[in-house]
Amino acid sequence: MSIAEITVLAVMVLTFILIMIRCFGVREGRVIKRYQVGKAMTIGKRQVQEDYCGISRTTQGLLAVLADGMGRNYGGKIASKITVNTIETIFTAVNAFENPIYFFKRALYAANREILKELDEGHGGASVAVTVIQDDKLYYALVGNVKVAIYRDGCLVPLSNGHTFDVLAEAQYYRGELTREDAQGLLKSRRLYNYLGQDGFGDIEFFDTPVALESKDVVVIMTDGVFEGTTWREIEECVGHPKTCQARAAEIMELIHHANKKEQDNASIILIEQP
Repeated sequence: MSIAEITVLAVMVLTFILIMIRCFGVREGRVIKRYQVGKAMTIGKRQVQEDYCGISRTTQGLLAVLADGMGRNYGGKIASKITVNTIETIFTAVNAFENPIYFFKRALYAANREILKELDEGHGGASVAVTVIQDDKLYYALVGNVKVAIYRDGCLVPLSNGHTFDVLAEAQYYRGELTREDAQGLLKSRRLYNYLGQDGFGDIEFFDTPVALESKDVVVIMTDGVFEGTTWREIEECVGHPKTCQARAAEIMELIHHANKKEQDNASIILIEQP
């Protein structure tokens, strides 16, 4: 092999290595996947934007948090920001991937405690979904009514149920704890019975088993202002478009604006595409 051929081969190998580093990243000996992320929100027809979100990346994986606040005199805005900031702080302080359920419990109980330190009970609270992704696996936990779903092969599948009275009534009916008549009376209620910012908080919805992610899967995290502000089919179609996650998230906000609902709530969404 001539010197010229060796030089060309070396350049090709170096180019390949640089491409791999750019696509995946290498830190501290660990390959870091470059997840494509998009996020968007709208204030809707409310006076205050009470949603708040956060994305954090480490050499271990990715954290996404979305909180939907509620309360008087900016109480919801304060509660959602405290929730996200507290969870992100704990994420950077502990190895969340070593024991995800312990991380979720510690972070959510800490967020509840911090809200109660700042606000009198009843003056502010938040629903929240927390997701972590590592080694092609999705772990999640939530309190309240922020939804987690997976888009795969043209279908958007909800993973979470949430903590509204209609969900509670259905579960209690199937366990034989509620009569059909009583259950029917509650099935129309989307009111929350569990959220951060209350002294009696204690119910957390966890993943049953980690979700094994496939290439091009999209993790969707959204507040009720999204899935109640437009149809599930329209969200599904937007997430399936061959665009960046940011463009798809913005398109979903446009759908909500065009729907022009009289009582449109704050609406926020995070999209994370598996490489």
